[in-house]
Amino acid sequence: MSTQMPRDYYEVLGVGRQAGEAEIKKAFRRLARELHPDTNPDPTAEDRFKEAAAAYEVLSDPERRRTYDAYGHEGLRRGGGTPDFDGFGSVSDLFSAFFGGGGFETAFGGGRGRSGRAAGADAAVAVEIDLADVATGTRAEVGYAVDARCGHCRGNGAEPGTPIVTCPRCQGAGQLQSVTRTPFGQMVRATACDRCGGAGRVPEQPCSVCAGRGQTRDQRTLEVDIPVGITDGQRIRVSGRGSAGDPGAPDGDLFVLVRVREDPRFVRDQEDLHTVIDLAAPLAALGTTVAVPSLEGEIPTEIPAGTQPNDVITLRSRGVPPLQGRGRTGDLHVHVNVVIPRRLTREQRELLERLSDTLIDRNLNSDEGMLSKLRRALAG
Repeated sequence: MSTQMPRDYYEVLGVGRQAGEAEIKKAFRRLARELHPDTNPDPTAEDRFKEAAAAYEVLSDPERRRTYDAYGHEGLRRGGGTPDFDGFGSVSDLFSAFFGGGGFETAFGGGRGRSGRAAGADAAVAVEIDLADVATGTRAEVGYAVDARCGHCRGNGAEPGTPIVTCPRCQGAGQLQSVTRTPFGQMVRATACDRCGGAGRVPEQPCSVCAGRGQTRDQRTLEVDIPVGITDGQRIRVSGRGSAGDPGAPDGDLFVLVRVREDPRFVRDQEDLHTVIDLAAPLAALGTTVAVPSLEGEIPTEIPAGTQPNDVITLRSRGVPPLQGRGRTGDLHVHVNVVIPRRLTREQRELLERLSDTLIDRNLNSDEGMLSKLRRALAG
């Protein structure tokens, strides 16, 4: 813990000064879940958990709480009531002192249950698709490694024809208990047996293929449906395609991270697409028809006479379809980049000079005000 002045204990737990015992306990359990090292990789999480534990130790004890309410941290120091966690080897030991053995899963649910049967671990893999695939949906083949149930022993870890017996280390309890002295008195800790892993039973003769693990490493391939409208970074969950669980426990899931390759022709904004076309100034003045790229192929698009630089032509429903059909298909926004011709031949220059001699104010004026022109120029 830091040597600086501790924070207010009520502030640490996020409760008011009139909070009751149940509210204080609930707040501490919430913080313990959030800050436990099994779920929080933040290097400051351990110190924050110790801070929350200290706050809980004081506020859950009526006498120490009265002292703290009256005299603050200084009153606790003078009376010898300041919590001290230096006697614990790790935050996991401190966690066990508060919540008992079995670790984070036992305290908050999940993981290996009382029966000792653990669910299979999830697997993860990434797949890349093209932006055009987003418009139509596709199927992608992925390869990944999982722990599969051993075919030789059928997952029980025992050599076929040999029995599974009561664990001699925990006598079938699946847990080992130990007594630890703490600043709060003796604490009984119960941890999963390191011999049977909490199952309470072990093979008399371990399987010759998996060495008693009940599982072998397996390389798999799977075709995954990529839905229409998916966005870069979204995950697809395929139930039951992860690692095998213990016999009688569910298998894990497979999570497929979808990465959408950038398409140099487009910028995607949710369901809308943006593209740019270059158009020579004379054609912008006269109007023309150009081929505009889209996810379905090129689309002949009319460019009206008098089109200005940065004008946008919107092609409705030519963008990306919505995910799972919830909403409307996006639009394709065509940004017109009016290009001034360069490196003119003598004939071209003469033609432009003849044109410029004929231009009058009516050809150049627009209904756009000065401020609007400035805003558009700065935005561009």
